[in-house]
Order: sequence, then structure tokens, then C-alpha cells
Amino acid sequence: MASPFTTYKLIILYMLQNSEGDLTNSQITDFILDRKYTNYFQLQQAVSELVEADLVEMSSQSNRTYYRLTEEGKNTLKYFSRELSSDIKKEVEEYLNSLHCKIEEHLLTPADYYPTREGSYSVRLRIIEGGVSIVDLSIKVPNLAAAQSVCESWPYKYQNVYDKIMEELL
Repeated sequence: MASPFTTYKLIILYMLQNSEGDLTNSQITDFILDRKYTNYFQLQQAVSELVEADLVEMSSQSNRTYYRLTEEGKNTLKYFSRELSSDIKKEVEEYLNSLHCKIEEHLLTPADYYPTREGSYSVRLRIIEGGVSIVDLSIKVPNLAAAQSVCESWPYKYQNVYDKIMEELL
């Protein structure tokens, strides 16, 4: 039987293997903490160790951290997946199914920025509903601070921006 700390790592690997895309840190955390498998600090240590061991790949976009399973992680999970109980596997699958349904029901509002050749920044703001792009807007801003500010406020202000655009155009 695996130690509890090893079990947390296996749960994370299993979640990533069975998700339809990358998972955010908060999605993984919500699952583990809601079921009281462990505390936040031990969970973050487990995630960190998985990244350090190259079993999980971490990336950041728009102030969110995303995780994906590496080939090494897939191979590790194949070898140790029997250590996870069928009850835990079922809970993970149910959570991921409910998570996928929630994602489909909601709007996504990704925002990202990149530097331009002129020394300013270009910010790309989008509204995506059910996988369909409703708005795809690129704007130029003078500096990094402005780009970060626009990206941070987009999830809270996209509806007002959309309403104003539609008001002007219709």
C-alpha cells in the first residue's frame, strides 16, 4: 500500500491523465481539499515534487498556473495506478466530468499580452462561449504595467466592454 503522500501524487497524476486538457492549480486543489485528503501545504509540496521529477509540466498564462502530464508521468502512472483505489478513481472521474460540464456552461475570458517591436505591448482579449469565439480583440498599450492591468481586469469588465461595443455598433 502506498504512503499517503505518494497517494496524493498518484491522484494528481490520475487527474491529469483523465482530464480533457490542462488543469489549473485551483482545480487540483479544489478536488483534493474538498475531500479532505490532505492540507494545502502538503498538496503543494506534492505538486512541486511532481514538477521537479518531470512527471508533470507546469506553465503559466494570464496569472494562472496550468499542469499537464508528461510522458514520464504517464509511464509512472501506468506502473503505480493499481495503488489508487477504485473509489478514488471514480471520484476523480466524476469530478472531472462535472468540471467539464461547468466549463462548457461558462464563458471563458482569456487575456494575454506580448511585447511589440516598437517597445509597447499588444494585449489580446477574448470571450469564448461553448468553444466559439464571441469577441477577439487586440489592443496596443504603452507598457508592461498597462498590459498586466488590462489582463487582470478583463475577467471582471468583459461584459461592460462587450455591451459598449454592441451599443456603438447596433
